[in-house]
Amino acid sequence: MQASPSHTHKSDVSFDGGDLDCGNGLLLLIRKHIDPLPRGGLLEIRSSEISVEEDLPAWCRLTGNELISWTKQDRQRSFLVAKGKFSERMSLPVAAGLTNSATAALVNAPLNIVIPAELPAPIAALPISPLSVMGIGSWPRPRWMLQAMHDHMEGRLDAESFQLTADDAVRLSVAAQLRAGVDVVTDGEQRRDSYASFVGGILDNCQLIPLTDLLPLVDDPEEFARELRALDVPAAEVRHPAVFGLLGRSKPLALHEMDFVKTLTDKPVKIALPGPYLLTRTMWLECVSDRAYTNRETLANDIVRVLREELACLLAAGVALVQFDEPVLSEVVYSGSVSKRSFMCGALSEKNEIPAELGFARELINAVVAGFPKERLALHMCRGNWTPDEGAALSGNYTPLIETLSGLQVGSLLLELCTPRAGEMEILRAIPDDVRIGVGICNQKHAHIETLDAVLSKGEQAIQLFGKERVLFTPDCGFATFADNPLASEQIAEQKLKVIAAASRILRQRHGLHS
Repeated sequence: MQASPSHTHKSDVSFDGGDLDCGNGLLLLIRKHIDPLPRGGLLEIRSSEISVEEDLPAWCRLTGNELISWTKQDRQRSFLVAKGKFSERMSLPVAAGLTNSATAALVNAPLNIVIPAELPAPIAALPISPLSVMGIGSWPRPRWMLQAMHDHMEGRLDAESFQLTADDAVRLSVAAQLRAGVDVVTDGEQRRDSYASFVGGILDNCQLIPLTDLLPLVDDPEEFARELRALDVPAAEVRHPAVFGLLGRSKPLALHEMDFVKTLTDKPVKIALPGPYLLTRTMWLECVSDRAYTNRETLANDIVRVLREELACLLAAGVALVQFDEPVLSEVVYSGSVSKRSFMCGALSEKNEIPAELGFARELINAVVAGFPKERLALHMCRGNWTPDEGAALSGNYTPLIETLSGLQVGSLLLELCTPRAGEMEILRAIPDDVRIGVGICNQKHAHIETLDAVLSKGEQAIQLFGKERVLFTPDCGFATFADNPLASEQIAEQKLKVIAAASRILRQRHGLHS
């Protein structure tokens, strides 16, 4: 498209990107301004950087937005971009009433950081018995739930309608778990686009952006794109949290999930949250985050604060177990080179030497859980859960992580142990005796259903190694880490849990435990 003398349409909102290029933060600022617009809304981007002439049209083609026109006067360029297709503008009543100031108010709304004077105290929760069965967290979403998720993210479905739709999906997820015979229930993370990035759509000054927006930020965009395709990652659908200012928690992250699940079951409820090290690694993007934080350590301080607030509220609501997901711990020790980037952490955030990173992660996790009842805290880790291809995930036994895992102030470790990639279960005997071991006893990546004998054998091995009082049973990981990329169908997930529950009943009888 050639430059025009002037724009024929008036923008709804505009901003000046200065001399930023698309690989140095401009695309993230575009995402911040364009997401609040309705479909067909017009964003003006002003820029003095010459490379934007070529890169911005390419971004529009990649993301499905429409470049309407662009102008150039001396070094100053102006690009007019429609969110989605400009033809959608006329079908939206809200579009006619948009004003630049009104839309800008959505983008530049004052930060509302709520820091409670004191955190609520935990209340008693239902106990989790030895050999209890539970899912890790995510459950395959129905197609209509996926559609509702995309419609909500793209402004076609209001928040209330989205939550009502999600309630129906949670009902199905919980019912399937109960039919399978689990002892501890999750909501299946039906409201989340992924197990971790969902917080980017809730926290103040944080926003979800598609992985495709991050391509210009990596050292080798073409290689990164090839890696995503090889790993079966749906880059156009998977979103990544980006920080634009000081983090705040004016809305709960998962408390509403607990509030709804407890209306569906009398069983203990588990809620999973992304861990502080995972969030720090994914959120720290130097080209944007350093405008609010001097380094990733200061960002981590605020991540710890908001997670502590959420943890306190969950325990005060009676959640039996709060699980922090830290799969990126395996990326630290198994990915090889210090400089190697991995999709597990958004493929962007660099890391230091292994001992320093593990120490940093341990400090962050312990800072979040300090002072809370250890028996109601858990940590989960695996070696990658975005593709059924075992060869694409990381591999290595727990030996390099034993010291770190042993130093965490949590009462349960829920670990990947079924896949051969996780190594020998015996290595975990070094974990302190007061920590429960959640044994991954089926492989959620595989479509075949494990036999009862195989699950019984694995369960008996765990009991002999750790003692019956310390053992819990889970799949290796969730069945649908990313909403758009489930690893199993609802039917297979239910059958796998059903086999685990059957094995647990036999083992309880065998070892004199009450069902």
